Amino acid sequence: MSELSARDRALVGLGAALASNCIPCVEHHLPNARKAGLTDDEIQQALSLADTIRQVPARRVLTRATELLAVPAVAGEAAPTCCMLDAKPVDQTLDAMAATMTKAASACSPGAGAKQSSGCC
Repeated sequence: MSELSARDRALVGLGAALASNCIPCVEHHLPNARKAGLTDDEIQQALSLADTIRQVPARRVLTRATELLAVPAVAGEAAPTCCMLDAKPVDQTLDAMAATMTKAASACSPGAGAKQSSGCC
């Protein structure tokens, strides 16, 4: 099996960074894509394609929510449980999510006085 070229690795990195909604990752991979020889037009095309692909699940969720909204509520019927929100109050869930994102972002950005890493997350 042959290795991916620098251009191919840069395109994969951009797509993954966009799909994961990771700003530090985009900040890392975009300059690397330019260094790999991609033009700004090629980078924009890659970003547009990645964004189109990542929106597919979001559209499906919106479609399902709209379908459920069209179904009349039945008195006394219990709502299905949600894996995250039913386990604890919403504010605790949001705090836990924020802590996870902060921890992930700190892995991408060195602390004060630390040497910049050569890669992203």
